[in-house]
Amino acid sequence: MIKFFEYNWQVRDEWFDWCNQLTIEELLIDRKGGVGKILYTLFHIIDVEYSWIRGIQGKEDVVFQFADYNTLEKVKSLSDQLRIELAGFLKTDLSDLKELILSVPWDEEEYNVNDILHHIIAHEIHHIGQLSVWARELELHPVSANLVGRELKSIQSY
Repeated sequence: MIKFFEYNWQVRDEWFDWCNQLTIEELLIDRKGGVGKILYTLFHIIDVEYSWIRGIQGKEDVVFQFADYNTLEKVKSLSDQLRIELAGFLKTDLSDLKELILSVPWDEEEYNVNDILHHIIAHEIHHIGQLSVWARELELHPVSANLVGRELKSIQSY
């Protein structure tokens, strides 16, 4: 499962690089589908990932406001900063936690940790697909979603 976090983080970084070709106005234009904006999509991915991992850890949720991170540089910095913390947790032995059932403040249901980890991975992949659609609508080449052929940075290096 860790390999998919490494994959998502690498693809996310490639999307940050891809975004450098757009103006801030283009990053903030309301678009059809998804959560509506390219930059907000990246912010949303980071926010959701962090909230769920903190939920697994039994920590209080930290609510980030997009208004505080409304530039590409700020969203990328947030991603880098939180990734270090998340990687520290993901490096630990999660096998004892995977069947743990827990609830989080933003949802009335209970989930097991293994399902939450899979949800985090699928959530990002889903939104990356939306970014790919928007890239094609802009007549730009999207970031490759291929897992095969990638040399992933090990989570141990964070």
